[in-house]
Amino acid sequence: MQIITKKEELQLCVAACKKEGKSIGLVPTMGALHEGHASLVRRAVSDNDVCIVSVFVNPTQFNNKEDLALYPRDLERDAKMLSGIGATYVFAPTPEEMYTSEEMEKPFEFDFGGLDKVMEGKMRPGHFNGVVQVVSRLFYLTQPDKAYFGEKDFQQLAIIRFMVERSALAGSFGNLRIVGCPIVREESGLALSSRNERLSAEEKATALAISRTLRDSVEWSEKGSVKEVEKRVTDAINAVEGLEVEYYEIVDKTTLLPTDSFSNAIGCVTVYCGKVRLIDNIQY
Repeated sequence: MQIITKKEELQLCVAACKKEGKSIGLVPTMGALHEGHASLVRRAVSDNDVCIVSVFVNPTQFNNKEDLALYPRDLERDAKMLSGIGATYVFAPTPEEMYTSEEMEKPFEFDFGGLDKVMEGKMRPGHFNGVVQVVSRLFYLTQPDKAYFGEKDFQQLAIIRFMVERSALAGSFGNLRIVGCPIVREESGLALSSRNERLSAEEKATALAISRTLRDSVEWSEKGSVKEVEKRVTDAINAVEGLEVEYYEIVDKTTLLPTDSFSNAIGCVTVYCGKVRLIDNIQY
């Protein structure tokens, strides 16, 4: 496995792989890797001749500077994990390598067709602009055949798919296929997240109420309306000391718009456990 920090070197490696007719799978990450990331990488290794994993804490998608500063970073540990599961290249650039100073300061603009106006987009203005900025750049640099994203960040996955569909009209990324992969959970049910590293043992135990309540909501959906289930989930999580729901919305999986039906629906939640912001979802 080779660690690359420069864009030009990465593009040379990609060009060599393309010349040999090798397929390329990309797994974009912000590091602090866990078994959820590992599952994406294993899938990419299995599906492709070459697997590229980016490890880059993207500053343009953080609207909270404290959150950016506290985001866990351990490239040495990440590289060891990636080497053990078969990644070919790790791309670990600095912000200065990825962006010009102007790009760092001027917000990236993209028409999301309204997908950025709900849930995470509503709570974190500009977040998805930064996501699309970095992901589109990674697509350009790596020219992947497939790119892998976890379904835990369901809204992000929907927006990436929308971005690729829009860009496909101009042939920007060839026939790139976006692959969504299931949420990976601890045995306890807690969705794996890099932010879990910031939870104390007591907070991790408290956070279990999130996934437990989401599982219960499937049964509640058999008898109650969407609005009733939304309220019941919110009230149940808020009743747990140490947890505070930022939002819980049941939306259409395709449009991300509010829905009155559980058909093709997904419930997305963001909860503060102490100072740590956790996300999860459940499909109905």
